[in-house]
Amino acid sequence: MTYQATHSRLPFVYEALPTRVIFGSGTRSAVSDEAIRLNMSRVLILHGPPHIGMADQLASQLSERHVGTFGGARMHTPVDVTEVALALAVRLRVDGIVAIGGGSTTGLAKALALRTDLPQIVLPTTYAGSEMTPILGETEDGIKTTQRSLKVLPETVIYDVDLTMDLPSGISGVSGMNAVAHSVEALYAREANPVISALALQSIRALVKALPAIHADPGNRSARSDALYGAWLAGICLGSVGMALHHKLCHTLGGTFDLPHAETHAIVLPHALAYNAPAIPDVMAKLRDALGIADVPSALHEVNRAIGAPRGLSEIGMPEDGIEQALEQAMANPYWNPRALERDSLHRLIVRTYHGDAPIVGN
Repeated sequence: MTYQATHSRLPFVYEALPTRVIFGSGTRSAVSDEAIRLNMSRVLILHGPPHIGMADQLASQLSERHVGTFGGARMHTPVDVTEVALALAVRLRVDGIVAIGGGSTTGLAKALALRTDLPQIVLPTTYAGSEMTPILGETEDGIKTTQRSLKVLPETVIYDVDLTMDLPSGISGVSGMNAVAHSVEALYAREANPVISALALQSIRALVKALPAIHADPGNRSARSDALYGAWLAGICLGSVGMALHHKLCHTLGGTFDLPHAETHAIVLPHALAYNAPAIPDVMAKLRDALGIADVPSALHEVNRAIGAPRGLSEIGMPEDGIEQALEQAMANPYWNPRALERDSLHRLIVRTYHGDAPIVGN
């Protein structure tokens, strides 16, 4: 019998990231114990507008350890907002951060940690995944830049399924597709390895199954649990390997036109995968096997339809005359990508994402 290898990516490097994860229902009750474990005695709570009530509950749990709250977290982590929050943290002599919310709040916590090296406890309420990464994206003067630093990696992440139960189905869907994008790109990242690839496929399977179920029944606790689990795995993938064309496009579009983060990722994902498909036949085979679907980019496009995601970038605020600007920025200082960036093909990709057309493999 001829022996066939089970994988073809050798050699590889895998480096685990040192975040403590608590996953379940009702797990937010662990906040005070985690603050004690991390020697936090003067805690600043961060949140966005939807989570005022939950921030108050956390403040009550922390009792005398809570010294202040900042509720101004904003999308794309604007530097001017970070500076306001930093001034408050300095004035209150804060020695720890507790953040509750989606990617905007997590981004603010990480931006503060970058500048102060304060420990963080993060309680995600969406499926963004950024809480598991040493990556920070910040926006200033319409330009979004990213960097990697272990200083921004949260010390503890508390996943509480209960915190996602009232997440509107529309936000749940696009937030989950954002997580799918992390896992899809991890499969063909330059640093891809067997551990991350296995996690990525498990993440994609869980999310692609759970998201339409959540859209049909937002109170489906099993689907909510599976989606949060898939998002956690996607976050590990995002934090462990580099990203490529999809994330470059989304950072460009989001930072330049102030587009909503999750919606942008959901819209771009099928098209970016279709663009790269000819260069990653082994990855496409794994995705087809994992999902039982022949045309994966088109299937992801249909998932977007099933969860009620916006059809195209035109629906979320991108101006049509911004297509050329987006192309130029995407071509400038490009991320590594398995397929070379070809101007004409990339232009067609952006046009299709703008109009909400179906993806075309290799075009």
